[in-house]
Amino acid sequence: MDNLELIDIVEEQELANMEEEIKTLEEKISELEISCLLNGENDKLNCYLEIHPGAGGTESCDWASMLSRMYIRFCENNGYQYDIIESQKGEEAGLKSFTMYIKGIYTYGYLKNESGVHRLVRISPFDSNARRHTSFASVLVTPEYNQEINIEIKESDLKIDVYHSSGAGGQSVNTSNSAVRITHLPTKIVVTCQNERSQMQNKEQAMKMLKNKLYELELKKLENKMNDLKGTIENIDFGSQIRSYVLEPYKMIKDNRSGYETSNVLKVLDGDLLSIIESVLKTRGKQ
Repeated sequence: MDNLELIDIVEEQELANMEEEIKTLEEKISELEISCLLNGENDKLNCYLEIHPGAGGTESCDWASMLSRMYIRFCENNGYQYDIIESQKGEEAGLKSFTMYIKGIYTYGYLKNESGVHRLVRISPFDSNARRHTSFASVLVTPEYNQEINIEIKESDLKIDVYHSSGAGGQSVNTSNSAVRITHLPTKIVVTCQNERSQMQNKEQAMKMLKNKLYELELKKLENKMNDLKGTIENIDFGSQIRSYVLEPYKMIKDNRSGYETSNVLKVLDGDLLSIIESVLKTRGKQ
């Protein structure tokens, strides 16, 4: 081996080392950018994630079930602890409603932008003519406020129903006659809990969730009042379509806020959400 060949080998090795160092540096910069974006007042808190099917009967209920699995797998993939608070089966398939409690560092910060309407396009497994259907389901993510919430709730404002759990099973889901549904009549807020073993425990958990929702409602009222004082208009709209999941006639997931696209739909539906979530965080950080 002559000197020129030796120089070429050394240069190739140095180039490979530099490329590896650049890749590592880019990853660290990306991690730092994300950590800087997770600076909201509630970003470090645990959260509740709710899923409700839209119009469309069985199709939407099945889509809600697919979304629930996606978020469960996301938690498992990223080391977040979770409990299924409430899960009600649809009449034919899927879920009528679903609520999970997620615990871990920055769970609300990462998942807060999942709130909104999620749209699915696919060949329906429930259509004997194999036609393409569009289904909708809404996701709502709220933080678990870790301070003592001083919300006065009058007993006369509550409608409390006890029913038999009809959940699809899974982690911490109970099947006794102890499930509790509480309706706060003035606000029409409804919370349910069925994962505890006794009616009393389910009622305590449901009341905790209700206080959490009422507290957030008060915060939103205050925020709207502040925006009015500032002369600005800010729409806090959880009803807008945020993401499309297309399985037919092609495979594509697109987030309407960040523009992020991927053709690996099945991987995302199996809980691989970090890239999409981080793309939205970065987009929101630039606004």
